[in-house]
Amino acid sequence: MTVHWGSLLAVFLVSLGSAVAVVALVATALWGLSARAPVADEAASRLSRGAGAAVAVACLAAAALVVLFGFWVIIV
Repeated sequence: MTVHWGSLLAVFLVSLGSAVAVVALVATALWGLSARAPVADEAASRLSRGAGAAVAVACLAAAALVVLFGFWVIIV
């Protein structure tokens, strides 16, 4: 029995990269959703409510696509 270290490294790097990407996308989506919350300091530079919602939807859709692609790779 032998271990294919190159393949193992490739799987590790793809797994790490996709995990970091999903976490970053969800964090960005939460940041976008925070634009919809009321603020005490109106002078703060923020996204508009619509732009924040658009960012959140785009990031969550991208994260879902990454996860669904991973499922597709496993199944097929």
